[in-house]
Amino acid sequence: MNPIDTFNLDFRALSTFLAVLDEGSVSRAAVRLGVTQSAVSHTLERLRQALGDPLFVKSGRGIVPTRYALQAGPHVRQILDDLQSLSSGPPFSPATAEFTFTIAANDYQRDLLLPGLVRTLRQEAPGISLQVIPSGIPRADLLRKDVCDLVISPHAPEATDIMQRGLMADRMVVFYDPEHRKPPVDLPEYLKADHIALLFATGEKPTVETAIEARGLVRRNVVTVSNFSGLPEFLRGTDMLATAPEGMSKHLLRDFAWVPLPFDFKPFTLLMLWHRRNQNDPAHKWLRNQVNAVAATLNGLKS
Repeated sequence: MNPIDTFNLDFRALSTFLAVLDEGSVSRAAVRLGVTQSAVSHTLERLRQALGDPLFVKSGRGIVPTRYALQAGPHVRQILDDLQSLSSGPPFSPATAEFTFTIAANDYQRDLLLPGLVRTLRQEAPGISLQVIPSGIPRADLLRKDVCDLVISPHAPEATDIMQRGLMADRMVVFYDPEHRKPPVDLPEYLKADHIALLFATGEKPTVETAIEARGLVRRNVVTVSNFSGLPEFLRGTDMLATAPEGMSKHLLRDFAWVPLPFDFKPFTLLMLWHRRNQNDPAHKWLRNQVNAVAATLNGLKS
């Protein structure tokens, strides 16, 4: 392979390479970058000349990265992260800042944490708007692809490029309508009841669902919904049960009673995740602190 022509490697070109690598499509990369497909193709050709490798080859109706592209991906990502961390600007002032902050969270996490954040933004940073990306179980890969600024998730990241901070503890409990039934007193009564189950639109189940299956337990799921917001109307006026985080008793399921699960299931910690590239960004750091402040007012489990 010839020496790399570094004069043809700039921030925009490397960002284009990563977009195509992440998306596996020139057209989707163009949408993500906000440019035309021809612009992406032109940049890829320039990169091929500079790096001396095809980078992406046709496969069926799509494209696949070459071995060189796969090996180069982590290095290019690191270069861009380092360059971004070097950028400097005027001191951050919440009162005058104007930008949109994007958070990935499911509806339980959104309703629990983000209304308080919005109240803070309106009072202290009126120029900052919040965009919430709906998701089932948010994944850290959203941060690597720069789809969002923060992820709220109970799943700790395994990679070193994702930073985390614990926000609050929560646990799964059993909700029921006290006007239409008594609480289940033991595991057999819990399993005998009709249930409202949850299956996220991504095809993922809450971990409590997989734990029930792993124990070889069988329960009757009368209805399955794709998000927590679907639980109240199915629960109200029936003798069914819904297994959901205790934190929902503060908002979405405040009208219902709850009891602990009739089997051992460890509490979980809601985490705030962000990419290492934003670790020292003043605006990002300020917003992380505001999310943490909201969570601090909600922390603690009832006995």
